[in-house]
Amino acid sequence: MLNTIQYNLLIPISVYFSLAGISPLELSRFSKYQNNEAGIIAENAKPTLVSNQFKFTEGPAVDKKGNVFFTDQPNDKIWKYSTDKKLSVFLDKTGRSNGMYFDKKGNLLTAADEKNELWSISPDKKITVLLDNYQGKLFNGPNDLWIDPKGGIYFTDPYYQRPYWERKKSELNGQYVYYLAKGKTVPVIVDSNLAQPNGIVGSADGKNLFVADIGDKKTYKYEISKNGELINRALFVEMGSDGMTLDHKGNLYLTGRGVTVFNSIGKQIEHIEIPGWTANVCFSGKKRDVLFITSNTAVYTLQMIVKGI
Repeated sequence: MLNTIQYNLLIPISVYFSLAGISPLELSRFSKYQNNEAGIIAENAKPTLVSNQFKFTEGPAVDKKGNVFFTDQPNDKIWKYSTDKKLSVFLDKTGRSNGMYFDKKGNLLTAADEKNELWSISPDKKITVLLDNYQGKLFNGPNDLWIDPKGGIYFTDPYYQRPYWERKKSELNGQYVYYLAKGKTVPVIVDSNLAQPNGIVGSADGKNLFVADIGDKKTYKYEISKNGELINRALFVEMGSDGMTLDHKGNLYLTGRGVTVFNSIGKQIEHIEIPGWTANVCFSGKKRDVLFITSNTAVYTLQMIVKGI
């Protein structure tokens, strides 16, 4: 969920890596790293290319049946990849949707940054704008989101200049993480001390939240209080990330240069090589045991032992 330079494949790939907190000196270490004892990838499984017909893929989200919906943001489309391995366009003209997440009612919530909004798309494709400003000012550009068990929405709002915007600078004083409680119409800032928040995901029990500060090359873990406020922020790992996900064992999957996996105490246990800039990831399939990966013009799947949450 980075800026518009990603759409230009002539930009050196090292630029992308540094944004995720991986220095050029670290590239060889990551490319050689593979832990066969991690026990998260199915035996002999390799990433499988589903399709490379897109411009830039992002925002994978899984529905209750295990189907994946993802965006091709430059082409302003949301695609569906079904559990029977069929691709189809779900929606055209998506508000340049980026990160996405399904709520319990089957609505697809999206970070629609064309007009700096948060959308809810019903199963019959009816669009509702949930948010379009903060205290009368445009958001920077909602980027990624996660819905807690109570139905509240956490979302990141970094500033990445888009070619389809008329404005050339932010109307806000910073780049924040927000929380929109269920039933509320006004979000609150829950972390204002980040350089450029990007990927976000929470635990299944709703007790912890992870936020990647891609601008500072760090990922943080928070405790979530009863009212949705974030407390006890702690550095989880000194690596930024684009989108990210968790599995049922508490392993955190960070993206950028492939997929780098850390266990629940922040120790790297696996690195999955994927060509290009890996923008996002989620678990899919009827058993939630297929890792679905978006990367540049393509999407990939990888059979796993672990399952998503």
